[in-house]
Amino acid sequence: MGKIRVVLVDDSSLMRGLLRTFLEDDEDIEIVGEAGNGRDAVNLARELKPNLMTMDLEMPVMNGMQAIEEIMTTKAVPILVVSSVADAHNAYEAVARGALEVIAKPEYDAKAASEFVAKVKMLAGVSVITHLRSRLKGKDTACALPPLAMHPPLLVPHDNVSVGYSRIFAIASSIGGPQALALVLAQLPADFPCPILVSQHIAAGFAGGMADWLASLCKLRVRLAQEGDLILPGVVYVSPSEANLVVARSRRIVLQEQLSAAIYHPSCNALLNSVAEVYGCQSVGIILTGMGSDGAQGIVSIRKAGGVTLAQDEASSVIFGMNKVAIDSGSVQKVLPADAIAREMTEIASVSSVASHL
Repeated sequence: MGKIRVVLVDDSSLMRGLLRTFLEDDEDIEIVGEAGNGRDAVNLARELKPNLMTMDLEMPVMNGMQAIEEIMTTKAVPILVVSSVADAHNAYEAVARGALEVIAKPEYDAKAASEFVAKVKMLAGVSVITHLRSRLKGKDTACALPPLAMHPPLLVPHDNVSVGYSRIFAIASSIGGPQALALVLAQLPADFPCPILVSQHIAAGFAGGMADWLASLCKLRVRLAQEGDLILPGVVYVSPSEANLVVARSRRIVLQEQLSAAIYHPSCNALLNSVAEVYGCQSVGIILTGMGSDGAQGIVSIRKAGGVTLAQDEASSVIFGMNKVAIDSGSVQKVLPADAIAREMTEIASVSSVASHL
């Protein structure tokens, strides 16, 4: 195996220099090129055939969004967006166009350097999947719907008002998850009768932007989960990265403090285990694409509690990792391609809803 060939793309020479400093001391990585605008990045992707490109979004001549789209339709390359947290919504538009993951522009310290090197090594080995991108882009997709601001306001009942739903859906995902989530959630009908909780591994500060981006694609309301939120039917709650989303017996959301040694932010197991404990056989656990094994143990918990368990299949996964571990555990009842999961969710919710009224 040769070295990992990396191209750095940012209009700031200072930022390129910082990223170069992080990477150049690693003997497994070789920086083969740099670009200060999107047009040069497209040319370097063709000429140098790198294993990975880092990509800024705001650049002259051609911005990062346009560059990603052109690269992914000509010479597909794993792309890591390195962007400002303030531009989080646009960062997930970049994911829709084929970028693998988004991180914030790092500070100069040893921890940031170590995390950045690990991220580059992990993503460089990914076989880029471009077929999901075309389903999520512009007018070519059936899920381009009004943004969150155009939804009616969320009406939260008082504590003494019963909130009825027959199932609760908990989704775990990591690398490749935003694309899969967009595909799944956008296919759900506006009258989907159950709440959906999402734990997606994500860089600090970007969860709100991802929630807004998903809301712009979906008929359902999508919101960043907040402490004490009452869990309502037909609402998607996205966990922040800085805390673990778990549920309380009062059917409210708790944002649980993460352990200092935690690897995953947020923890998928924390969400799935709490849903299994509180909702038991009402639980539906879904594990999507991602690196590692987070969520697999939580899927086991949901199955043991009598709930329903689903997993994304290998063919539609960017990384067949955490879903593979869950499948191998024997606790996944049905393995489906990403574009079939929403239909299965709707069937589960409708059957349960009818049964609850018999």
